Amino acid sequence: MEEKIKYEMEFPIHVSPSLLYQYISTPSGMSEWYADNVNSRGEFFTFIWSESEEKAKLLGKKSGERIKFRWVEDDDTDYYFEMRIQVDEITKDVSLMVTDFAEEDEIEEGKMLWENMISNLKQILGST
Repeated sequence: MEEKIKYEMEFPIHVSPSLLYQYISTPSGMSEWYADNVNSRGEFFTFIWSESEEKAKLLGKKSGERIKFRWVEDDDTDYYFEMRIQVDEITKDVSLMVTDFAEEDEIEEGKMLWENMISNLKQILGST
């Protein structure tokens, strides 16, 4: 299996951190923009799209701040994906920081996917 490379992205979102956290940490919130449907049982989240279904394990979360998952297929690895809310201390601007891993030739595709999904999220939140 090819090694995956870590990449990070920052998305400014004009919305309150507490509201944003609801959308990145709950099955109902995530099913609005991340997948067609999201179910959770204990620490496992199932993400359902029209063509596929993927399971991820919740590695950790901090209320109002961040959530971190590992895909079940990456179980024996250090790979994960994390969404973290960052608030600028001075301007109070809110950003969603995304950390993910992809094989070298799939990073651009991964970034485009996140950009599309975050753009859906911004529409739902009414943030331009």
